[in-house]
Amino acid sequence: MQTLVIGDIHGCHIELQALLEKAGLNDGDSILAVGDIVDRGPETPGVLDFFQKALNSRTLMGNHERKHVRAARHEVKLSISQQISRQQLGEAYADAVAWMDTLPLFIELDEAVIVHGYLEPGIPLTQQNPSVVCGTMGGDKILRERYDRPWYELYNGDKPVIVGHNNYTGTDQPFIYNDKVFGLDTDCVHGKPLTGLLLPAFRFVSVPSRGNLWAQVRRTYQRPRASSQRPVFSWSEQDDLALTRLIEKVRQTNHDLLARLQSTTGFSELTPRAQGKLYAARAETGKGKLANLMQLARLGKLDLEMGRKILKDPKEVHGLLPAIDDEIRNNI
Repeated sequence: MQTLVIGDIHGCHIELQALLEKAGLNDGDSILAVGDIVDRGPETPGVLDFFQKALNSRTLMGNHERKHVRAARHEVKLSISQQISRQQLGEAYADAVAWMDTLPLFIELDEAVIVHGYLEPGIPLTQQNPSVVCGTMGGDKILRERYDRPWYELYNGDKPVIVGHNNYTGTDQPFIYNDKVFGLDTDCVHGKPLTGLLLPAFRFVSVPSRGNLWAQVRRTYQRPRASSQRPVFSWSEQDDLALTRLIEKVRQTNHDLLARLQSTTGFSELTPRAQGKLYAARAETGKGKLANLMQLARLGKLDLEMGRKILKDPKEVHGLLPAIDDEIRNNI
């Protein structure tokens, strides 16, 4: 009997099926994924469905599965890759997360120990920190603070350990350290092969990726951003004439209001800011465009160019013209 241990699949169902075919497994052989079977790739639902239904298959909990589980408990927030998986799964997402919550952190076979992330030296398998075993950012921090060398150089277990999580070689080749540590993550979802290791022979098998699938998925699910450019409106000669009439009415209204205020005892002794507040209160034009035009007129800065900047859309001019007479008559 053989066991095919598979590196990080990350939603690459087509590559998974190709690897199984190339491995030539027989009835009674088993399949074991090191975790991170979800996220980034285009077929996360298909990969989950396979490992949930295939009787001879198992998977560990990787840092990606762990994050889905923790987010469901409101302990962390989903990253973009998990958000996309949630969209891909739709109504099946809650059941998928519940299933992920049942996944083991490690599996010990006769030939090797399998974890997703790392192992600390001198600590029994059952007492390892879950963050370390899963390869989370918290686990990375623990290793940095406690040890001055990579974890695989310190590994002192009796059996070889098989991991995923990192492409330690940075190439399309698996990682081997002293025939004791075997790293199977070869970045399939980023365009490199999907790699497996057949036990007990410790024979590698791999299939090529279709390409940088994560980049393709991100483009597919990227939310369109609102344009940062404001619409540019065209002003006709008729629109300019209407704006001119509006400005004349605003200037005349400003003149009348200032005359009334300046005849009020104490107005001239107020600070410019206080005069502006009293002016706004007497005009009672609120915080809209008309209030802006009135204040510009008070400061002697209202002209056609400034009027276009404030109103932008010529439709606003035609909307204000019939209303300004009532506004001024009722409030001044």
